Amino acid sequence: MAGATDMTDSSDSSGSPESLQAEIKKAIVRSLRLPIAPEEIDTSTPLFGDGLGLDSIDVLELVLELERGFGVSISDEQTGNRVLQSVETIASFIIAERRKNSA
Repeated sequence: MAGATDMTDSSDSSGSPESLQAEIKKAIVRSLRLPIAPEEIDTSTPLFGDGLGLDSIDVLELVLELERGFGVSISDEQTGNRVLQSVETIASFIIAERRKNSA
């Protein structure tokens, strides 16, 4: 099923989890200026440590990007530790926040 849908519209807030994950990957690569293609990031790859190897400066950039690009707020360190584990955990958080805000 890969490639069956066009995943270039970042304004689609009701898109599939896969579409959202693709947009998150693009945002990570763009905001952190990573020397890889978004498609090279596996959704379950850890963002820190042995995964992408992001550091504390990257966390700040990523939090700002998620707030600007996806309209979610990561307001404390506990939330950040839980959410910023992988693309999957970020997508789950965004979906949950959007559901909460639309209810």
